Amino acid sequence: MVAQPKPRMTVDEFLVWAEGRPGRYELVDGEIFAMSPERARHGLVKYAAQTALHRAIGQAGLACHMLPDGMTVRIDATTTFEPDALVYCGPLIDLDAVEVPNPVIVVEVLSPGTKSVDTGTKLIGYFKVASLCHYLILDPVDHIVIHHRRGAVKGVETDIVSEGILHLSPPGLQIAVAELFIEV
Repeated sequence: MVAQPKPRMTVDEFLVWAEGRPGRYELVDGEIFAMSPERARHGLVKYAAQTALHRAIGQAGLACHMLPDGMTVRIDATTTFEPDALVYCGPLIDLDAVEVPNPVIVVEVLSPGTKSVDTGTKLIGYFKVASLCHYLILDPVDHIVIHHRRGAVKGVETDIVSEGILHLSPPGLQIAVAELFIEV
């Protein structure tokens, strides 16, 4: 007996399939992956990051918007991710949209089950999105930010920080590293 290959989907097919379906999913190379339940620490750091981004946008007076987890970022024709937070700039997207076409900043909070994906597959994938300038990976245990940013000439530059101020230009945000984490 020969094993049958798993059916593969395009992003457009996936978005139709996922509409109204319970649970959260991502599509990687046409294959659907269910997202695991989160630990409380993960949820708290995700909330802190969302709040810090929202506050920084307001303080900078920019025409940018923070969206929490649950929004889809299309990587290519067969891959989508749902970051824990994202920022896009320009007019508000349609309030019924499930996809954000031009994220400038995406944030992922590490969890034991996703660490290798967040630092590998997603790192490579997010930088396929032409609008993306910053990919922040937050370590909720050690309170470390791995800040990947599109290089001025080419490539991706990386800083690993545990204190100080993150300068996210473009679009022109400044966030204290401590604001990205909640002390418990």
